[in-house]
Amino acid sequence: MHEISIVRQVTKTVMDYAAENNITEISEIVLQIGELSMIVPQYVEEVYPLVVKDTMLADTKLKMEMIPGMAECNECDEIFNVVEHEGYCPNCGSFDKTVLSGRDFVIKEILVPDDGEETQ
Repeated sequence: MHEISIVRQVTKTVMDYAAENNITEISEIVLQIGELSMIVPQYVEEVYPLVVKDTMLADTKLKMEMIPGMAECNECDEIFNVVEHEGYCPNCGSFDKTVLSGRDFVIKEILVPDDGEETQ
């Protein structure tokens, strides 16, 4: 399970950002996870409380948004969801494609409770 190291890196990145900007409390972290990123959201959710328990992020809510794994068929230009169609173009059946989205893993937002501002 590589998710624990990913959550540790997210925690470090957010805490470094907070320190650099004199932020003492964070209410929510929003992550974007691509369907094709090989990251299992359930595992991220399970390990998050363990990783942040003794940090300033212990009471921080974690929100995850899934980014669909979309591709364009190189044969017929059809745009389709890779996971839904098991990698094959639903129009022509080709497996030859260019992935357009869904490989990402991004810290989208860090929400600070005091002023309600969102920072990215």
